[in-house]
Amino acid sequence: MMIAMKLTRLGLSVIAATLFALLASYAQTSSRLDAAFEKFWAAKSPNEAERMVDDLIKAGVTFDEGLRRLKAGRTYTSQKTGIVMLSHRAKDGVEYFYALNVPANYSPARRYQVRFQLHGGVGGRQTNQPRGNGESPLPGAEQIYVVPYSWDAAPWWREDQVFNLRGIVDAIKRMYNVDENRVVVAGVSDGGTGAYYIGMRDTTPYASFLPLNGFIMVLANRDIDDGQIFPNNLRNKPMFVINGGRDRLYPTAEVEPFVKHLATAVNVDYYPQPEAGHNTMWWPEMKDVFEKFVADHPRDPHPDNLTWEAVTLDHNRAHW
Repeated sequence: MMIAMKLTRLGLSVIAATLFALLASYAQTSSRLDAAFEKFWAAKSPNEAERMVDDLIKAGVTFDEGLRRLKAGRTYTSQKTGIVMLSHRAKDGVEYFYALNVPANYSPARRYQVRFQLHGGVGGRQTNQPRGNGESPLPGAEQIYVVPYSWDAAPWWREDQVFNLRGIVDAIKRMYNVDENRVVVAGVSDGGTGAYYIGMRDTTPYASFLPLNGFIMVLANRDIDDGQIFPNNLRNKPMFVINGGRDRLYPTAEVEPFVKHLATAVNVDYYPQPEAGHNTMWWPEMKDVFEKFVADHPRDPHPDNLTWEAVTLDHNRAHW
């Protein structure tokens, strides 16, 4: 009996020691993982984050644990609200400025819709410097507005701007709690034409494209068309299009045949404004329709079907 009791105590001691060692090892691994993920989330760019992957592997991350933490995402903190002027420098050294309009009551615990608002009058700007006060010209739903800047040497229909907008998306997601499935690109005049262009070159980050007073055929100009513009790529996302009947540049009489042709294969909501010129006088009446369209069309991050054409490896991916 005594021998059995001693063996039992010995067995319990071994089990306890083993459990303690396992718990200590788990705590140590968890602590290393916490530190590695903190560095990963603190990275300022995708390239910097990629360099942190080896540290995650060395810390002992498993597939399931890594997936769980990635799905949970980073922990956001309070950030500046109102008009926030920012910039980033491209690989070629050019600095791109942009303004954020962040709701005054921004809460890091809530996910926010984001609208890019591309301005017009690109040819009249000779420098990269910001214009105006950074406010969105078409305020609507509570969201984070992004007002990037373009100029004659870097119009919206240049590859540099494709990478610029993608870089801005990444940068703001590292600071603010962004709903990744509700980031849209809208634009007026040249900005509207730019929205068409971005939709044909980089569909992955965006939920929908909303060209206002723009014209897709501007991109057919031989000074613009570089052989890498494929309208078929617009089939991946819904579009919201407005043009004016009295627009001196792109009247509905010229634009509408092309919009209707697009609508044979693209999900297009088209709202011609017969009395409108090259302006946004219709915004008070169309604002709610516009915002409802955005709300009703979140991004599907893993679509079952894709249509994508590309010439170079720089733009050879869409979602997958």
